[in-house]
Amino acid sequence: MDQINQQESSLPSAATRAAAFSVHVFTALGAGIALIALLEAMREHWAAMFGWLGAALVVDALDGPIARRLDVMRVQPNWSGEVLDLVVDFVTYVFVPAYAITASGLLLPLAAPLLGAGIVVSGALYFADRRMKAADNHFRGFPALWNAAAFYLFLLHLPPALSSLGVAVLIVLTFVPFHVLHPIRVKRLRGLTLSLLAAWAVLSIVALANDFNVGPAMTTTLCVIAAYIIGSDAVIRLAKSFSA
Repeated sequence: MDQINQQESSLPSAATRAAAFSVHVFTALGAGIALIALLEAMREHWAAMFGWLGAALVVDALDGPIARRLDVMRVQPNWSGEVLDLVVDFVTYVFVPAYAITASGLLLPLAAPLLGAGIVVSGALYFADRRMKAADNHFRGFPALWNAAAFYLFLLHLPPALSSLGVAVLIVLTFVPFHVLHPIRVKRLRGLTLSLLAAWAVLSIVALANDFNVGPAMTTTLCVIAAYIIGSDAVIRLAKSFSA
C-alpha cells in the first residue's frame, strides 16, 4: 500500500501535465505560422513571407529551453517533442522556402522545378540523418537552412544562372561532411557568435522592412555574417592543422 501511495504521489499533477503539453502546442504553432508564410508566398508578398518564417524561428528558439525547464519528456512521455520539432522544422526551414525559391523567378525557368524538388528531397534526407549533429554541436553538412538561403537569394538577386548554381551547390553540400556552426549551441566563440546573430537579426528586419532595397554596406555585412556561420569551423580547423 505504501508503495502504491508513493507511486501515485510521484505522478505529475494535472496542471503540470497541461503545462508540459502546452509546450508541444507551442511547437506545433510553428506549422501554423508556416502555412501563413506559404499563403504570403503564393501572393508573392516575399518580405511578409520571411517575416512569418522569422516568427517561426523565434518559436523554434524558445520551445526547447521551455521544454527542458518543464521536463516535458518525463511529464508527457507519450508525445515526442523531437519528432514534432523535426516535422515543424521541415516545413519552415525547407518546404516553404523551397516553394519561394522555385516560384520567385530567381532561378532558371527549366532548372527551378528540378532544384526545388532537390531542396525538398535533400532536406528530408538530412532531417532523417542521425549524424546531422556532431559531438561538439556543429551541424554536419549544409544544415538545410533553406529559409536563410532563400533570404540571401532575394537579398543579392543574382543572375538566374548564378542563383541556380548556388542552389545546386548547397544541395550537394548537404551530403558533404564538413561542419557548420550552430549559432546557439556551439560553445566556442559563443559571445562573438551571439553578437553577430543579434546584429544579423536587426539587419534582416531592416532589409525586410525595406523590401530588400538596402545599400551595399548592409548587404556586405549580412554576407560576412553568413560566411562566418558557414565557414568559421573550417577556417579554425585549417589554422590548427597548419600550426600543428
